[in-house]
Amino acid sequence: MQEHEFVSAVKESLELPDNATAERAVRATLTVLGQRLEGGEAKDLASQLPGGLSDALPSEGAGERFDVDTFYQRIAEQEGAGVTVAQARQHARAIAKGLETALSDGEWQNFTSQLPTDYQDFLGTEPVQKH
Repeated sequence: MQEHEFVSAVKESLELPDNATAERAVRATLTVLGQRLEGGEAKDLASQLPGGLSDALPSEGAGERFDVDTFYQRIAEQEGAGVTVAQARQHARAIAKGLETALSDGEWQNFTSQLPTDYQDFLGTEPVQKH
């Protein structure tokens, strides 16, 4: 999968107005995800991302501990442009689905295993929590 295909898929699934908005959502989600991951996991994840999307992730994850609500809040702040937490949540969940498709099964398992249970909402593997 190419970078433009990933961004276009996010744009279409979220019905965003343009690719620039979709790319901002993708980069914001990856940036905040990179803050949450520990050690070299962010670098491993970046190695499987298409094109320049890997630039949004640090080579060494900080391993910050924050819950999924804070995760969505940080994404909204990163996206800017008046994006609400609820919109950031929608964006992040769609991007998680794209990541699941783009990554190898092993890498998907590696990075998701670092996330606590409340991140199942982000990963779309549990019933949607109300926000």
